[in-house]
Amino acid sequence: MQTSHWAVFLSNNANKHSFVQQLINGKASGNFELFNTQNGVLFSSISLNEFIEDEEKHEGWTVSKQFNRGIRNLSSGEQKKVLLGYLLSQNPDFIILDNPFDNLDITSQASLLDTITSLSENISVIQLINRNRDFLPFIKHAVSLEDNKIIEIEDLNHYLSQSKINKTSKGAVPVPPPIKEYMLESNELVNFRDVTVSYEDRVIVKDINWTINRGDFWQLVGPNGSGKTTLLTMINGDNPKAYNQNLTLFGKRKGTGETVWEIKQKVGYLTPSMTDLFSTRHTVEEMIISGFLDSIGLYKKPSDMQIRLADEWLELIEMSHLKKAVFCSLSLGQQRLTLVARAMVKHPPLLILDEAMSGLDDHNAAIVSSLINKIAAESTTTILFVSHRIEEGLSPNKIFELTPTESGSIGKVLSPFRG
Repeated sequence: MQTSHWAVFLSNNANKHSFVQQLINGKASGNFELFNTQNGVLFSSISLNEFIEDEEKHEGWTVSKQFNRGIRNLSSGEQKKVLLGYLLSQNPDFIILDNPFDNLDITSQASLLDTITSLSENISVIQLINRNRDFLPFIKHAVSLEDNKIIEIEDLNHYLSQSKINKTSKGAVPVPPPIKEYMLESNELVNFRDVTVSYEDRVIVKDINWTINRGDFWQLVGPNGSGKTTLLTMINGDNPKAYNQNLTLFGKRKGTGETVWEIKQKVGYLTPSMTDLFSTRHTVEEMIISGFLDSIGLYKKPSDMQIRLADEWLELIEMSHLKKAVFCSLSLGQQRLTLVARAMVKHPPLLILDEAMSGLDDHNAAIVSSLINKIAAESTTTILFVSHRIEEGLSPNKIFELTPTESGSIGKVLSPFRG
């Protein structure tokens, strides 16, 4: 059977789910009608989660037995390798690749690219793309998808070379002021000294030395499984491995009497998975106000000052007209801007942004990058940005890199990259 490869460029307003279901169920139209009589499979984060849940329903490891542990305990790269092998065992005529390079480090991306390029000789590939840089070079046909409208791209090279829309926050709107000042014993917020973390016989990180000061703008980088999440949970107070370590948080040695709540009060946190926690019908304004209280939604009457500052943040992110809209009804880009504002509204000493660009299209990633840069420039909050990507529009001034070794990941400070 002759192969036919297609790229589908998505905006964050695209009805991706509907498009995928039409392909899988043989009800596609236009350029994709040729797939209606073929057998297709879906490679996506949704199918991966279903795959993990299915394995855990059965005793013992099935397709992941080559790693001697369950799929959930594998790195992102290993998980995607296992899923891809399982899908290919079904002998499909075509495979839908939904942002396959998301959450993968550079090495894992290159390995997956080689695998996909090889399989494309025998199987048709339909790639769903949010970021242009992920485009598979062997694909010759492309469309863009906006809502439910499919638009064929006639000049693919021109489309890929177009400059991204780099919309920024209004320069005339400043970052709103803090509602209170945090009393800190020193400007040193986090201090790791020879920190080593092990789980059973496996060393995750070894002899980590890292100091984070007030006003810094760090990016934490490292391949999948290198220990980035381990360090984040130690900083955020969620990891019991932080006890009995030479770790100082906000001027206090870990384990000397501070509570997890006292730590979290000084930290603003964002990770894309947080969106799943906010499934109630809270408005955008209520979501931002909840950042003052570190609550999942708003369940008490806010003060006039909290309402005023939340409205100022809405003006900054240009969403004042959506203040009474239900958070769950927003586009992905609007949700991410709201969550940045929620994490920052209390002006925490430390703001942790874990994969804040994940799932965003190029346009919205540029907007979020602009907002983060503005926060770094106009506040005293320290920013710790964690990503597998080098974001061209982002301006961290310090980088901490984790490098895996046989005896655990080691860390070092790098010079800032410039996109």
